[in-house]
Amino acid sequence: MAPTRPYYAEKGLSAAFYDTVTAADRRLEGDVDVYARLAPQGGSILELGVGTGRLAFALAEKGLHVTGVDIAPAMLAQAQAKLADFPSHIAGRVELKRGDMTAITLGKTFDLVICPYFTLAHVPRGMAWKNTFETAAKHLKPGSLAAFHLPLTEIMQMPGPADLSLPVLDEPTPSGGRLQLFVLEREYREEVGRLDQVIEYVELDARGGVLRRSAERLTYYMTEPDPLAESSGLKRDREPIPLGGVGEIHVFAKA
Repeated sequence: MAPTRPYYAEKGLSAAFYDTVTAADRRLEGDVDVYARLAPQGGSILELGVGTGRLAFALAEKGLHVTGVDIAPAMLAQAQAKLADFPSHIAGRVELKRGDMTAITLGKTFDLVICPYFTLAHVPRGMAWKNTFETAAKHLKPGSLAAFHLPLTEIMQMPGPADLSLPVLDEPTPSGGRLQLFVLEREYREEVGRLDQVIEYVELDARGGVLRRSAERLTYYMTEPDPLAESSGLKRDREPIPLGGVGEIHVFAKA
């Protein structure tokens, strides 16, 4: 069996087909508008975990200025390539940087910091979460907001599919083939708030033949965010905003 790669690794398929998967995920619908409403008109946003730029470019189209940070070169390369596809007045509102959200210092502040699509849950709870909250706090203007999209614990606790031979996603690819996702393993450890999954990506050609396949480990961590946020200078601003039935957007204000 081929080795299991980390999610979004350079030679994996999760990064290559990130846009295919997110476009098919109805549970993300409405997140662009949620984040846009949290920022002042024409304001500046720091996005921690910009990925391929799905949100950054959508927010730029709404007149917002977005600095996107990501640690994965494979994801940033796709975002960078998209710059050429947008009119200059939109592309000019997006700046992309490689960096670690738990440690980066940009030397400027923003009207809003966002950490979307479970990005915070990708790093271990505890110091990594606290450091990310501190990154948000030091890059926020006084009184401004930070928004973190986190998974629901009850969804993390759910068992995997009953039939592992059936794909949990089957979508057309830009090349005319199909992408299928299979959950090979799923285990939730309640004592540490950790969900481990091994997801196999299978790329098929137009005739159904396998072109590539990649088994990749996706781990999510979850804990109560408020104490770590408060210790970093952030205070809860409102009740969590439900999104898609599987997660909530937690909004904090800089004191």
